[in-house]
Amino acid sequence: MALKRPEWIKAKAPGGKNYEDIRSMIGDRDLHTVCQSANCPNLGECWKARTATFMILGNHCTRNCRFCDVAHGAPDPLDFDEPKRVADAVEFLGLKYAVVTSVTRDDLPDGGAEIFAKTIEAVHALPTGCAIEVLIPDLLGDFDSLKVVVDAKPEVLNHNVETVERCYPFVRPQAVYRRSLDLLANVKKIDHHMRTKSGLMVGVGETWDELMGTMRDLRSVDCDVLTVGQYLAPSANHVPIDRYYTPEEFDRIKE
Repeated sequence: MALKRPEWIKAKAPGGKNYEDIRSMIGDRDLHTVCQSANCPNLGECWKARTATFMILGNHCTRNCRFCDVAHGAPDPLDFDEPKRVADAVEFLGLKYAVVTSVTRDDLPDGGAEIFAKTIEAVHALPTGCAIEVLIPDLLGDFDSLKVVVDAKPEVLNHNVETVERCYPFVRPQAVYRRSLDLLANVKKIDHHMRTKSGLMVGVGETWDELMGTMRDLRSVDCDVLTVGQYLAPSANHVPIDRYYTPEEFDRIKE
Protein backbone atom coordinates (compact mmCIF):
# COMPACT_ATOMS: atom_id res chain seq x y z
CA MET A 1 0.00 0.00 0.00
CA ALA A 2 1.40 3.38 -1.05
CA LEU A 3 2.13 5.90 1.69
CA LYS A 4 -0.02 9.01 1.74
CA ARG A 5 2.00 12.02 0.69
CA PRO A 6 2.10 14.59 3.49
CA GLU A 7 0.96 18.17 2.91
CA TRP A 8 4.38 19.68 3.56
CA ILE A 9 5.92 17.91 0.60
CA LYS A 10 3.40 18.76 -2.09
CA ALA A 11 4.50 21.13 -4.86
CA LYS A 12 2.55 23.38 -7.20
CA ALA A 13 2.30 22.54 -10.90
CA PRO A 14 4.92 24.43 -12.95
CA GLY A 15 3.91 27.43 -15.01
CA GLY A 16 4.42 31.15 -15.58
CA LYS A 17 6.59 33.28 -17.84
CA ASN A 18 9.95 32.24 -16.41
CA TYR A 19 9.00 28.57 -16.73
CA GLU A 20 8.03 29.04 -20.37
CA ASP A 21 11.17 31.09 -21.09
CA ILE A 22 13.44 28.36 -19.71
CA ARG A 23 11.58 25.58 -21.47
CA SER A 24 11.94 27.43 -24.79
CA MET A 25 15.58 28.28 -24.14
CA ILE A 26 16.47 24.65 -23.44
CA GLY A 27 14.65 23.44 -26.53
CA ASP A 28 16.20 26.12 -28.76
CA ARG A 29 19.69 25.19 -27.60
CA ASP A 30 19.14 21.43 -27.71
CA LEU A 31 20.11 21.01 -24.06
CA HIS A 32 18.98 18.68 -21.29
CA THR A 33 18.25 19.38 -17.66
CA VAL A 34 18.07 16.92 -14.80
CA CYS A 35 14.92 18.84 -13.86
CA GLN A 36 13.10 17.39 -16.88
CA SER A 37 14.96 14.15 -17.47
CA ALA A 38 14.63 12.97 -13.86
CA ASN A 39 11.10 14.40 -13.44
CA CYS A 40 12.23 16.48 -10.47
CA PRO A 41 9.28 17.69 -8.37
CA ASN A 42 11.11 20.97 -7.69
CA LEU A 43 11.16 21.93 -11.37
CA GLY A 44 8.40 24.52 -11.05
CA GLU A 45 10.04 26.27 -8.10
CA CYS A 46 13.49 26.37 -9.71
CA TRP A 47 12.38 27.44 -13.16
CA LYS A 48 10.16 30.13 -11.67
CA ALA A 49 13.36 31.53 -10.14
CA ARG A 50 15.06 31.31 -13.59
CA THR A 51 17.50 28.59 -12.65
CA ALA A 52 17.97 25.00 -13.81
CA THR A 53 20.47 22.16 -13.41
CA PHE A 54 22.00 21.36 -16.78
CA MET A 55 22.64 17.73 -17.68
CA ILE A 56 25.43 17.03 -20.15
CA LEU A 57 26.76 13.98 -22.01
CA GLY A 58 23.38 13.08 -23.51
CA ASN A 59 20.03 11.99 -22.17
CA HIS A 60 20.64 8.25 -21.70
CA CYS A 61 22.50 6.80 -18.74
CA THR A 62 24.61 3.65 -18.93
CA ARG A 63 23.44 2.66 -15.45
CA ASN A 64 20.00 1.81 -14.16
CA CYS A 65 19.77 3.03 -10.57
CA ARG A 66 16.44 2.06 -9.05
CA PHE A 67 15.74 5.49 -7.57
CA CYS A 68 16.32 7.54 -10.73
CA ASP A 69 13.97 8.34 -13.61
CA VAL A 70 16.61 9.36 -16.16
CA ALA A 71 16.36 7.16 -19.25
CA HIS A 72 18.94 4.39 -19.51
CA GLY A 73 20.21 2.38 -22.44
CA ALA A 74 22.49 2.98 -25.42
CA PRO A 75 24.33 6.26 -24.78
CA ASP A 76 24.10 9.27 -27.08
CA PRO A 77 27.03 10.34 -29.30
CA LEU A 78 29.41 12.82 -27.73
CA ASP A 79 28.55 16.44 -28.55
CA PHE A 80 31.65 18.63 -28.35
CA ASP A 81 29.62 21.78 -28.98
CA GLU A 82 27.53 21.12 -25.86
CA PRO A 83 29.81 23.04 -23.43
CA LYS A 84 29.44 26.20 -25.51
CA ARG A 85 25.64 25.87 -25.58
CA VAL A 86 25.53 25.36 -21.83
CA ALA A 87 27.60 28.51 -21.33
CA ASP A 88 25.29 30.37 -23.72
CA ALA A 89 22.28 29.26 -21.66
CA VAL A 90 23.99 30.33 -18.43
CA GLU A 91 24.62 33.77 -19.92
CA PHE A 92 21.02 33.99 -21.19
CA LEU A 93 19.69 33.29 -17.70
CA GLY A 94 22.09 35.75 -16.10
CA LEU A 95 23.29 33.15 -13.61
CA LYS A 96 26.01 33.95 -11.09
CA TYR A 97 26.15 30.29 -10.00
CA ALA A 98 25.56 27.44 -12.42
CA VAL A 99 25.08 23.75 -11.60
CA VAL A 100 25.97 21.10 -14.19
CA THR A 101 25.52 17.36 -13.84
CA SER A 102 25.48 14.47 -16.29
CA VAL A 103 24.30 10.99 -17.02
CA THR A 104 26.82 8.28 -16.14
CA ARG A 105 28.94 7.32 -19.16
CA ASP A 106 30.68 4.06 -18.29
CA ASP A 107 31.17 3.55 -22.05
CA LEU A 108 33.73 6.37 -22.27
CA PRO A 109 37.38 5.82 -21.29
CA ASP A 110 37.35 9.03 -19.22
CA GLY A 111 33.71 8.78 -18.09
CA GLY A 112 33.01 12.14 -19.77
CA ALA A 113 35.67 14.08 -17.85
CA GLU A 114 36.82 16.01 -20.92
CA ILE A 115 33.33 17.36 -21.64
CA PHE A 116 32.95 18.35 -17.98
CA ALA A 117 36.26 20.23 -18.14
CA LYS A 118 35.32 22.01 -21.36
CA THR A 119 31.97 23.01 -19.84
CA ILE A 120 33.67 24.43 -16.75
CA GLU A 121 36.08 26.37 -18.95
CA ALA A 122 33.26 27.70 -21.16
CA VAL A 123 31.28 28.97 -18.16
CA HIS A 124 34.37 30.53 -16.58
CA ALA A 125 35.06 32.34 -19.86
CA LEU A 126 31.78 34.26 -19.62
CA PRO A 127 32.16 37.98 -18.88
CA THR A 128 29.63 37.67 -16.02
CA GLY A 129 32.09 35.88 -13.73
CA CYS A 130 29.76 32.95 -13.12
CA ALA A 131 30.82 30.28 -10.62
CA ILE A 132 30.13 26.63 -11.41
CA GLU A 133 29.34 23.52 -9.40
CA VAL A 134 29.67 20.17 -11.13
CA LEU A 135 27.86 17.08 -9.91
CA ILE A 136 29.87 14.23 -11.40
CA PRO A 137 29.44 10.44 -11.61
CA ASP A 138 32.05 8.18 -10.00
CA LEU A 139 34.11 7.89 -13.23
CA LEU A 140 34.61 4.21 -12.27
CA GLY A 141 37.12 5.42 -9.72
CA ASP A 142 39.66 6.54 -12.33
CA PHE A 143 42.04 9.05 -10.70
CA ASP A 144 43.32 10.52 -13.97
CA SER A 145 39.79 11.24 -15.22
CA LEU A 146 38.94 12.91 -11.93
CA LYS A 147 42.08 15.04 -12.20
CA VAL A 148 40.91 16.35 -15.60
CA VAL A 149 37.74 17.71 -13.94
CA VAL A 150 39.47 19.04 -10.83
CA ASP A 151 42.19 20.77 -12.87
CA ALA A 152 39.47 22.75 -14.68
CA LYS A 153 38.83 24.44 -11.30
CA PRO A 154 35.09 24.28 -10.65
CA GLU A 155 34.16 26.26 -7.56
CA VAL A 156 32.45 23.19 -6.10
CA LEU A 157 32.88 19.51 -6.98
CA ASN A 158 29.83 17.48 -5.99
CA HIS A 159 29.47 13.71 -6.00
CA ASN A 160 26.44 12.18 -4.34
CA VAL A 161 26.73 9.03 -2.26
CA GLU A 162 22.89 9.02 -2.53
CA THR A 163 22.18 6.50 0.26
CA VAL A 164 23.74 4.47 3.07
CA GLU A 165 26.09 1.61 2.22
CA ARG A 166 23.65 -1.19 3.13
CA CYS A 167 21.07 0.12 0.65
CA TYR A 168 23.39 0.21 -2.37
CA PRO A 169 22.54 -3.29 -3.69
CA PHE A 170 18.87 -2.44 -4.19
CA VAL A 171 19.05 1.33 -4.73
CA ARG A 172 22.12 1.76 -6.97
CA PRO A 173 23.48 -1.74 -7.70
CA GLN A 174 26.06 -0.65 -10.29
CA ALA A 175 27.72 1.79 -7.89
CA VAL A 176 30.13 1.17 -5.01
CA TYR A 177 29.81 3.12 -1.77
CA ARG A 178 33.52 3.05 -0.94
CA ARG A 179 34.41 4.10 -4.48
CA SER A 180 32.29 7.22 -4.04
CA LEU A 181 34.01 8.04 -0.76
CA ASP A 182 37.39 7.50 -2.40
CA LEU A 183 36.47 9.91 -5.20
CA LEU A 184 35.71 12.67 -2.69
CA ALA A 185 38.95 11.92 -0.84
CA ASN A 186 40.92 12.02 -4.09
CA VAL A 187 39.57 15.47 -4.97
CA LYS A 188 41.35 16.79 -1.87
CA LYS A 189 44.53 14.92 -2.82
CA ILE A 190 44.53 16.68 -6.19
CA ASP A 191 43.48 20.11 -4.85
CA HIS A 192 43.28 20.43 -1.08
CA HIS A 193 41.46 23.76 -1.37
CA MET A 194 38.65 22.57 -3.64
CA ARG A 195 35.23 22.63 -2.00
CA THR A 196 33.58 19.20 -2.08
CA LYS A 197 29.94 18.36 -1.66
CA SER A 198 27.73 15.27 -1.49
CA GLY A 199 24.05 14.43 -1.23
CA LEU A 200 21.92 11.88 0.62
CA MET A 201 18.33 10.75 0.04
CA VAL A 202 16.30 9.64 3.03
CA GLY A 203 13.27 7.39 3.03
CA VAL A 204 14.58 4.32 1.19
CA GLY A 205 14.90 2.06 4.24
CA GLU A 206 17.95 3.45 6.04
CA THR A 207 18.16 3.68 9.82
CA TRP A 208 19.05 6.79 11.80
CA ASP A 209 22.32 5.22 12.93
CA GLU A 210 23.20 4.43 9.31
CA LEU A 211 22.55 8.04 8.33
CA MET A 212 24.82 9.29 11.10
CA GLY A 213 27.47 6.74 10.10
CA THR A 214 27.36 7.93 6.49
CA MET A 215 27.76 11.52 7.61
CA ARG A 216 30.80 10.52 9.65
CA ASP A 217 32.21 8.71 6.60
CA LEU A 218 31.80 11.88 4.53
CA ARG A 219 33.56 13.97 7.14
CA SER A 220 36.37 11.43 7.27
CA VAL A 221 37.15 12.26 3.62
CA ASP A 222 36.93 16.00 4.34
CA CYS A 223 33.64 16.54 2.50
CA ASP A 224 32.71 20.20 3.04
CA VAL A 225 28.99 20.30 2.26
CA LEU A 226 26.18 17.76 2.57
CA THR A 227 22.60 18.09 1.33
CA VAL A 228 19.86 15.80 2.65
CA GLY A 229 16.54 15.38 0.86
CA GLN A 230 13.42 13.28 1.00
CA TYR A 231 13.28 10.50 -1.60
CA LEU A 232 10.20 10.48 -3.82
CA ALA A 233 9.61 7.42 -6.01
CA PRO A 234 9.19 8.46 -9.67
CA SER A 235 6.93 5.44 -10.37
CA ALA A 236 5.72 2.13 -8.98
CA ASN A 237 8.67 0.47 -10.74
CA HIS A 238 11.24 2.35 -8.68
CA VAL A 239 12.40 1.75 -5.11
CA PRO A 240 9.33 2.29 -2.92
CA ILE A 241 9.29 5.04 -0.29
CA ASP A 242 9.92 3.50 3.11
CA ARG A 243 8.88 6.58 5.06
CA TYR A 244 8.46 10.35 4.93
CA TYR A 245 10.66 12.35 7.25
CA THR A 246 8.97 15.27 9.02
CA PRO A 247 10.35 18.84 8.92
CA GLU A 248 11.25 18.43 12.59
CA GLU A 249 13.42 15.41 11.78
CA PHE A 250 15.23 17.41 9.11
CA ASP A 251 15.90 20.04 11.76
CA ARG A 252 17.38 17.26 13.90
CA ILE A 253 19.66 16.24 11.02
CA LYS A 254 20.91 19.83 10.74
CA GLU A 255 21.87 19.76 14.41
